[in-house]
Amino acid sequence: MKRFYREVTVVPDGDGWRVLLDGRGIRTPGGSAQIVPTRALAEAMAAEWAGQGAEIDAAAFIFRDLADYAIDVTGPSRAQVIVELLPYAETDTLCYRAEPEEALHRRQWEVWEPQLVAAETRLGVRFERVSGIMHRTQPAATLAVIRAELEAADPFTLAALRTLGSLAASLVIALEAIEPGADVAALWASAELEEQWQADLWGREEEAEERRGRRLAAFEASVRFAALARG
Repeated sequence: MKRFYREVTVVPDGDGWRVLLDGRGIRTPGGSAQIVPTRALAEAMAAEWAGQGAEIDAAAFIFRDLADYAIDVTGPSRAQVIVELLPYAETDTLCYRAEPEEALHRRQWEVWEPQLVAAETRLGVRFERVSGIMHRTQPAATLAVIRAELEAADPFTLAALRTLGSLAASLVIALEAIEPGADVAALWASAELEEQWQADLWGREEEAEERRGRRLAAFEASVRFAALARG
């Protein structure tokens, strides 16, 4: 698609902020006014539009797409979004380790255990650790606390958590990543630990490395989106 606008501006709109293209407000795919909670987020979204060249690159609108999801989906259907997020805690990557005699198990313990303990301490919960692939149910009390965390989140945070949980296959990593001062690089390294382990064993492929780069960019952008939406 060719660029169809010249000027990108940000204006207050009700209790939020809105991006204008040549003075016209943007709408979501669902037809709602694309109003976001903070000026910082609106300006980041405006920068996506302003940074386009003569041809529009649809893949460059990460913040816009997350905002659209927050407005069209997590806002009106937050209960369903929470139901879809909870399985990432029930089968959280950080809880499923290789067999104890395997070298991978030791690496997982070194990297994952401190992060899982930190999350348990912050949330006041306990997660079951599992060796092998057999599913083990997490404590009901733990899942209740996780649910309460999600229910307290605003639609924009839930939109970010949806992407983060999917990328990491871990709701623990997702929730820790949006905490102020989070070590995002370390959390992403945990999410990628098993894939990197296999790459170290069998070698790296250009296509796989490019895919990991795109996934990392999406992870970092989702963390920033959550922070900008909080202000």
